[in-house]
Amino acid sequence: MNVVILAAGQGKRMHSDTPKVLHQLAGKALLAHVIGTARALAPRVICVVYGHGGEAVRDGLADSGELVWVKQEPQLGTGHAVMQALPYLEAAARTLVLYGDVPLTRAETLSRLIAAAGQGLGVLTVTLDDPSGYGRIVRERGKLSRIVEQKDATAAELALREVNTGIMVAPTEKLKKWLSALSNDNAQQEYYLTDIVALAVAQRMPVEAAQPQAAWETLGVNSRAQLAELERVYQRNFADALLEQGVALADPSRLDVRGTLECGRDVAIDVNCVFEGQVSLGDRVVIGAHCVLKNARVAAGTRIEPFCHIDEADIGADCRIGPYARIRPGTSLAKDVHLGNFVEVKNSQIGEHSKANHLAYIGDTTVGRDVNIGAGTITCNYDGASKHRTIIEDGAFIGSDTQLVAPVRVGKGATLGAGTTLTRDAPAGQLTLSRAKQVSIENWSRPVKKNK
Repeated sequence: MNVVILAAGQGKRMHSDTPKVLHQLAGKALLAHVIGTARALAPRVICVVYGHGGEAVRDGLADSGELVWVKQEPQLGTGHAVMQALPYLEAAARTLVLYGDVPLTRAETLSRLIAAAGQGLGVLTVTLDDPSGYGRIVRERGKLSRIVEQKDATAAELALREVNTGIMVAPTEKLKKWLSALSNDNAQQEYYLTDIVALAVAQRMPVEAAQPQAAWETLGVNSRAQLAELERVYQRNFADALLEQGVALADPSRLDVRGTLECGRDVAIDVNCVFEGQVSLGDRVVIGAHCVLKNARVAAGTRIEPFCHIDEADIGADCRIGPYARIRPGTSLAKDVHLGNFVEVKNSQIGEHSKANHLAYIGDTTVGRDVNIGAGTITCNYDGASKHRTIIEDGAFIGSDTQLVAPVRVGKGATLGAGTTLTRDAPAGQLTLSRAKQVSIENWSRPVKKNK
């Protein structure tokens, strides 16, 4: 199987400097979705025909694996686009034509189309309530005979509701001959790929049609509104799959997954949560409303309260996070860690049963077991040029409003009094204080604002 993906369109209606096929759906470029579907078919070659956007399209998909890139310049229609790919296709294989702005076609649907076509020409069609803008499928005695573009259609043909999706599969040798016979004698003076249907019929080549299970599989993106519509389709489909697995969603219409989301048993997700990259939620995990998790693993029994951001972090079992906590890359939390409201943790490891319940910054720090970090505590990890590490050993108690100026170590079981600025290591098991002497001044008057 050869796959040709047509991705040369400009996308004027997007009103954007970004090439249309690089606009994102569910956190991934439209073209990346199509490439992923094509790969599921295990083709011998995937050829991407690009044009508008030039090297930006190639650069935007640089991590998509081995692809053949062919530039269409100028753009003279879909038939002309496929012509550019012909030198790179294996002649003995069939060729499937896909579109870089049609992201939701399922691999199962394409497999059915390929099976239905056999060694003939296969066309994916769909029946729409409003077929405006699409090429109409014309049948004779029930058999597909030709496709007519809307601009070239008669009134009777415009009334037809079965339309062409543009997705086709054909024997490559036949495809080459049909493409060489195309004419641009039409309203747009372009070489239409759809015209190969009439050529196949004329040669008595079997032409078979297949339809998807849902019309949204064939919908393309030409505007911001259409992109937003497909985003909701994608997200609702994902939500339905989660519900089928037993995940409790407070509102399936208010969920956004921009990557992968794996859930254990009895997981509950409240409204307006966003999951990016690779996210894993263990059994009985609860995610509160308005949370954002990116490339994160959350172990069983943990509860994430509302309005938390977790990015590139590993959260242990039975933890309590938030509300309004921010956990940044490089952080790992052991079992039963509590991080409360307005606590930020970055590139740190926190041991079992340790707590920072409110208003703290923990950066580049190793925290042991059973540590209590009071409100207003910060680790001063940056000297303006380099980051330095803080170590807080097991059982330490950090009083409120404490600053730990790294590099510094707090020994096992040590206590830091509230308001301490620690610049040297605190010995294990001792109380360390750093405070200015308290002074009260008699007969002092607060300044009074003078009237002008």
